[in-house]
Amino acid sequence: MQIGLTTATDGKRSFLGATCASLTSALAILVFLLVFFGNPTPGRAIPAFARKYGLPCSACHEAWPMLNTFGQTFKDNGYQLMNDRDSPIWQNPSYWPSTLRVTPNWNLESTNKVAIDQPDGSTVEKNLTVNGFDLSGMDFLTGGTLFKNISFLLVPSMENTGEWGLESANARIDNIGGSPWFNVKFGKFELDNIISEKRILTLSNNGGYYQLYHFIPAGDSNFFGQMGDNQLGVELMGHSLNDRTRYSVALISSNDGTPNLPSKNAYSTFITASRAFDAGYEGGVDRVGGYLFIGNGPTYNLTSFGEPLTMAGNKPFNREGAFALIYVKKLDFSLFYQHGWDSAYFGTSTPANQPLPPGAKAPSWNGGFVELHYVFNPQMIFIQRDEFVRMAQQAYPDVPGNTGNTNAYTFGFRYYPFMFSRAGMAYHAEYSLVQGKGISPLSFTQLNSASVFMGIDFDF
Repeated sequence: MQIGLTTATDGKRSFLGATCASLTSALAILVFLLVFFGNPTPGRAIPAFARKYGLPCSACHEAWPMLNTFGQTFKDNGYQLMNDRDSPIWQNPSYWPSTLRVTPNWNLESTNKVAIDQPDGSTVEKNLTVNGFDLSGMDFLTGGTLFKNISFLLVPSMENTGEWGLESANARIDNIGGSPWFNVKFGKFELDNIISEKRILTLSNNGGYYQLYHFIPAGDSNFFGQMGDNQLGVELMGHSLNDRTRYSVALISSNDGTPNLPSKNAYSTFITASRAFDAGYEGGVDRVGGYLFIGNGPTYNLTSFGEPLTMAGNKPFNREGAFALIYVKKLDFSLFYQHGWDSAYFGTSTPANQPLPPGAKAPSWNGGFVELHYVFNPQMIFIQRDEFVRMAQQAYPDVPGNTGNTNAYTFGFRYYPFMFSRAGMAYHAEYSLVQGKGISPLSFTQLNSASVFMGIDFDF
């Protein structure tokens, strides 16, 4: 969780002054780690599948955990190479398709305007900076084929507090009728985002997710349209034999992946299609596509003797846009655009069984991001991302038009001293700054939140 969402212009100097000493110390620690542990050996991958097929980790990953073109095709085929080694009967009995991933780290979080209670009973906005050593949560990934064209993915995930949950749990049936155009996935899964947040290369509290995948306008109550969260439902997807053309249609429950049917008969649909073409560079094939996320979500709770039963009062929302992956020698660019719209009931947080406030409108916004990866060599990758969200219409007529506008900037690198089919590790360093207009808790001015993150990301 982040402390806040931004860094106002008048707060940048105080943040930089407060964090300079800590950042210098952390950089010294990181340099020590690189010198002490650095023993270069090329390669990178999720070990579970590399062990199975005896392939180098770089066969599927541009930089673990980000997929390259071959890795995306392998995933689209249901974790199959389409040969006889796919079936479990050909696997060594000692093989167990599992991977553990965790990231011990040092991080710093600074927010320029936090509501802090005072001894006299008042509350004022102050800068708050905290830093120290920490752990990420832990992912336990297991997946593969149950039989030819029948595969599964199971990811139990533990928070760093020790609480367990299911990040992913789904089964797939591939090549229905002998055609790659018909494949079905059922369970809890990531929406078919070509620019995958689950394989994002950044890890900090502010930079470890895409703002637009989770953007909610100020005062809005719709958390059902978050593209970055795994969802519960069924997906039909297909692709050409070379995976250049692909589509996906998912029907999901409007509950943001929460089990036990918390919503009453609320469904959403996510549709995406893309086309890849070879521009002649070695990094990968370029790809362009579009998506539509449209559905209904509940606005209030039905209760029994005052206790919540289920959510009801469905109202509509939609997200639509385009994306592209562009490769130019050692550089690759991820480009993303979104237009979003929520019902006025969501925008004003009004239950559907109550009248809307006077002048209420449906909030809408536009946004996008550009993410750059520079593969310096097979062991070193640099990351830079710029994200922007601009409100087009506010839910209330008296709310300033720029309230909720967001800028986010992330810089980082990952260095892979080794990555075998048995285990792998990356040194990770990152800085991220998020700026949100008019959302500070008391003064409703710009809120600035910054993260510094340094850690060792390893899997086994």
